[in-house]
Amino acid sequence: MFRYIVRRLLQMVLTFFGATFVVFALVFANQDDPLQALAGERPITESQRLALTERYHLDEGFFTQYGYYMKGLLTGDFGESLTQRKIADLLADAWPTTARLALLALVIAAVIAISAGVFSALRRGGVFDNVTLVATLIILAMPIVVIAPLAQLVFGIQLGWFPPTSGADPSLWALFLPALVLASSVLATQLRVTRTSVAENLRSDYVRTARAKGLSYRRVVSVHVLRNSLIPVITLIGVDLGQLMAGAIVTEGVFNIPGVGFNLVRAIRTEDGPLVVGFVSVLVIVFLVVNLLVDLLYAALDPRIRYE
Repeated sequence: MFRYIVRRLLQMVLTFFGATFVVFALVFANQDDPLQALAGERPITESQRLALTERYHLDEGFFTQYGYYMKGLLTGDFGESLTQRKIADLLADAWPTTARLALLALVIAAVIAISAGVFSALRRGGVFDNVTLVATLIILAMPIVVIAPLAQLVFGIQLGWFPPTSGADPSLWALFLPALVLASSVLATQLRVTRTSVAENLRSDYVRTARAKGLSYRRVVSVHVLRNSLIPVITLIGVDLGQLMAGAIVTEGVFNIPGVGFNLVRAIRTEDGPLVVGFVSVLVIVFLVVNLLVDLLYAALDPRIRYE
């Protein structure tokens, strides 16, 4: 296990440097005139342009700029945005909100997907199974850019069940509808994987052996079948984190949530390269750490798995 963790950590380091290099290169290639984009219609004096260009090394080459950024990042300094605000402060303000939104969405998706998937597998071919199949296909066919404003219009404005916008420092109730919308982007896939995994395990030899030994059907399902069936679902949840972060960009914009996605869109529009790379770098770290934890959960779910 120790060697496996060390190997994964080394892979994470390489992945982090590769991901930040690609993102930095894309931002560098897409820059036209970030200073003018930041100022909008207002003119920038030549002295201001020279001072800002020197401050953010905009007149130097790509590798030099990337070197400056990585030097600061490795020492814990994310630098400053083009608005002269520390990126670390912006991250500290935005991350708690996005973390609550993503965790709430993960919990909603996991609870609904596992519960409905297990019940569908136990009642294969029944009414509930067919209804969930149709519902998941509809959800998969609708992108989150359509679901988010539709849910806001119906449940937030017309019915008034939830706050239509969350605003600054939102409560869990204000985040519930955005989290439900965000969960819909991964819920359908998790449900179908759970249903397939449980149905496959129900036909396994160990289930027939457990039943022959006199164990109750409920105990066989809850202890043996569910534990083995959760392995692919846990894998999918770890991968879905990236999709949740991508969906948060749309969801936070629609529901006016000042999180990572909201700030990231604003930084892209203003061509604020340091802010874009800083936020994406943290997203990469979170994604790598979560996937490492998911891999380590395999051994807890299935003692037969050994990483040596």
